[in-house]
Amino acid sequence: MPTFDAIFSHLSAIPSQNTHQIVALLPSCDAKWPAALLAERLTQSGAKQLLHLHLFAEHKVHWLKALAESETLASPAKEQIKAICDARVSGCHRLKLAEARLIIDIHLGDPLTQLKALVAPNSPNQTIQGWLADTDVLDEALIWQMARLSQDNTDLLLLESSDVNLDEASDNANTNLLTKLIIKAGFTCYRLNLSAKDDQHVTLAEKPSIASLDIAMDERRALRHQQLDKFAFNPLTQGNEGEIAIIGGGVASANLALSLAERGRQVSFFCMDKAPGEQASGNKQGAIYPLLTPEHGSLSHYFLQGYLFSRQRINQLVEAGHEIPHDFCGVLQTGHDERSHKRLAKIINAQPWAESIARPVDATQASALANLTIEHQGIYYPLAGWVSPQAFTHAAINQAEQLGMQTSHYQCRVTAIRFENRQWYLSAVQDGQDQDGQDQDGQEVKFGPFANLVLANGRHLTDFAQTAHLPISGFRGQVSHIPARAPLKELKTVLCAHGYLTPAHDRLHCTGASYVKDASNLDYSAVEQVENLDKIRTSYGDDWTKAVDITGHSARVGVRMVTRDHAPMMGCAPDFEAISAAYVDHQQTNKRANESAKYWQTTPAPVHQGLFILGGLGSRGLTSGPLAAEILAAQLCGELLPATQDILTLLNPNRMWMRKLIKGKAL
Repeated sequence: MPTFDAIFSHLSAIPSQNTHQIVALLPSCDAKWPAALLAERLTQSGAKQLLHLHLFAEHKVHWLKALAESETLASPAKEQIKAICDARVSGCHRLKLAEARLIIDIHLGDPLTQLKALVAPNSPNQTIQGWLADTDVLDEALIWQMARLSQDNTDLLLLESSDVNLDEASDNANTNLLTKLIIKAGFTCYRLNLSAKDDQHVTLAEKPSIASLDIAMDERRALRHQQLDKFAFNPLTQGNEGEIAIIGGGVASANLALSLAERGRQVSFFCMDKAPGEQASGNKQGAIYPLLTPEHGSLSHYFLQGYLFSRQRINQLVEAGHEIPHDFCGVLQTGHDERSHKRLAKIINAQPWAESIARPVDATQASALANLTIEHQGIYYPLAGWVSPQAFTHAAINQAEQLGMQTSHYQCRVTAIRFENRQWYLSAVQDGQDQDGQDQDGQEVKFGPFANLVLANGRHLTDFAQTAHLPISGFRGQVSHIPARAPLKELKTVLCAHGYLTPAHDRLHCTGASYVKDASNLDYSAVEQVENLDKIRTSYGDDWTKAVDITGHSARVGVRMVTRDHAPMMGCAPDFEAISAAYVDHQQTNKRANESAKYWQTTPAPVHQGLFILGGLGSRGLTSGPLAAEILAAQLCGELLPATQDILTLLNPNRMWMRKLIKGKAL
């Protein structure tokens, strides 16, 4: 079999060595060639060029499973591909390998459905440059969706099997029709014969004429505009060329900095504390597990995709030499009252969840998993566990700084942001120490200009005039630290019921957390410490709960920013004043309800140019934050986003207002 590079080097649309290559594969379900071809390319860890692969696959395809079992593949890649394959979660799953020089997007599910759900990149040079497909998976609808996501001069390789001849003179009418459809969509059609001699693997089948190419390009543009018109309420504006400023310091901002550094973007990072991970991401341990719903809609899909991506990020950073205390020891979720028991039963019985994602357990099985007596049935998440959020944050920031594309400013509290002459400027108070190590009063400093600004600053997200109206709330959470004593120290998995309880790390367990909206302070609370104890004892009730000791008054308090629908906010910062002004002009009335609804559906929603939001991670930021950061980095760089339309709508910061306006409700 020819090598991956040997195949695609024949195509004029594929850039030369040491440049960014974007290639898509659409094999048939029973194809055998993808596993061998991809395994060969994935073993080239020293390859210098950037390669972005898009793989479209039905669930349970043989070649994807064979790739996960390939002996030539490095362990981390195999583990992640296997996790994706076993999980059977539709949508886009991103792998980042070889220090992000190799990116693989695995689009699971019906190929036509997945293609339709992808948004064409803002930047033409980020569209797909070459396709390799089996003849028996293509039809006209699929070909046009492939064309919508492709560069104007993209080539399409058809894999030639022993019983199919793609020559013009062939008697195979279906094959001739397929070739004509490919040409009609504006592709140059090549054929690939894997059994031919080295210099005869790829041969030209047919090229479109100039006239037909012009018509095809018009059709492609029409398809792109058709999608964007339906999607106008959810702006996905690309970032501007130039430096990006990030205000933050937690898991999300650290992962965004890393995702941007991997793309070679220059970043200035502003953190109000002495080090990253001092706010909501400062807990000793945090649970990482998916958020499942009975209907398994967009929210559930997103958290599953984010869950798998976060595991990948943690494993890769550890492999790179960063110390991140963690243990994917599983999470055991049980009910704590009649309502929660019914809810969990409804979740586990509503969908055919993959065994690797979630499985029901009875009390006996739960006790064996926990290594403590558990009196209730529940749901077990085998791939889940706990991680140190602070260490995860430190590792992501350190990795970004090692890539040499980031300047970090600590003890720098940004007090105001200003947009002037299409650039962003920051006003801040910079704290520090004198030569004797004594803290000095903060000095007012200015930073800028920046082409783009990302607000990923947790509880301070709404501190600025531009974001003051965002529909998001802060909830105080106190996490209690429990000494590891028998029999509690024998706990082997994370417990989650009314509260959560982690296995011991560094001679401590973590339990909690309290949930107090708009708290006036972040001081230690003896009341909340007792409440955390009560949550564990009422959830489990066995004698081992007597070992949960809060008398040391050890705890940590942070603020989690939460949205009403429990999804993060990621994307362009909405311009609330402009939305409000348009609302006055287009307010729904009984007489013009359809006209007003159409306006909000088809008119690009107002945003602050060059300003972006990453926040609202709630209590599961470890699961949702890294993927949201990766999607935002892709948006800033004008790439084909690793998310479907429904996920992007779910995450958009303006969604609460747009839902109301499109339905005719008051703003």
